[in-house]
Amino acid sequence: MRKAFLWFCIIHFFTLSCFSTVVLANEKPIEEVLMDRKALYLKYEAITQVPWYFLAAVDQFERNIQQVRKDIPKRDTTISIYFSPEYWAGALNLDKENPSLESILFFDGEGKDGNGDGKAERTNDEDALYTMSDYLAKYGFTWEDFKIALWDYYHREQTVNQIMTIAKIYHHFQTIDLRKKVFPLPLFHNYSYRSTWGDRRGWGGRRIHEGTDIFASYGVPVRSTTYGVVEIMGWNKYGGWRVGIRDIHNVYHYYAHLSGFNSDVKEGHVVEPGTVIGYVGSSGYGKPGTSGKFPPHLHYGMYKDNGRTEWSFDPYPSLRLWEKQERKRKKR
Repeated sequence: MRKAFLWFCIIHFFTLSCFSTVVLANEKPIEEVLMDRKALYLKYEAITQVPWYFLAAVDQFERNIQQVRKDIPKRDTTISIYFSPEYWAGALNLDKENPSLESILFFDGEGKDGNGDGKAERTNDEDALYTMSDYLAKYGFTWEDFKIALWDYYHREQTVNQIMTIAKIYHHFQTIDLRKKVFPLPLFHNYSYRSTWGDRRGWGGRRIHEGTDIFASYGVPVRSTTYGVVEIMGWNKYGGWRVGIRDIHNVYHYYAHLSGFNSDVKEGHVVEPGTVIGYVGSSGYGKPGTSGKFPPHLHYGMYKDNGRTEWSFDPYPSLRLWEKQERKRKKR
């Protein structure tokens, strides 16, 4: 019964993470939603000089945490940036939903009128985006200015780093349409895997298995499944030679037990689905260089950050979906 409930929660979360943007903005097709969103970013870049990818990164982060947090209202609109009533209208304002610019100004609120209708409405996409643009513009327009502005607004280092990562990815690819995913191993290689997330592990103390093991031969290329930034490369006593990649959905992708890395990929590099980052091995469970304590395989883990904490979730449903999607694409 407990396992069935766990699977329900995992599938529900996965569905929200991967497909929620498809139904936004009055059931528009996702392609149209993304076009409208990008157009708004560019509009307010032209007005405030804040780079569009800074605005897009903040908006995407807000969208990500709304999908997994109950304490923040979910905005099913083109723009997801949320402001508290106190921030928008002023802490001492007794009528915090009053869109009057005079009232907001009097009570030192931060809400702005973006669409020129003479009102500042928290639920209006353009008003919300312009308010955030205006806030960021006060700090300047460089990456360092952006980082300082984020710290003063969110007061959490990991949140700042996550938004900076999203901005870096958008800037690199010059698009927000980054939906493609691939299976971590090339499909023409022999491999096998099953759901092993949550299984017991004993080495290094009692713990659960936070990933899916994909068994394959030594040296099989390991690929990035997603668009992202390489956050870490190196040794971990549990995972051996491992790579960590952060994507635009606040998800950290963990590739472990590698036999080695792709020498062309370094920490801080932006990667895309299919980029080879290393090779299947059996490293780990000891000091640097330890190998051979178990059959060669890729340990693939996924961790979600909600703006407060980070937790592991089962990657198996994602792997099955990406494998199926990639096979389908190859048949076209």
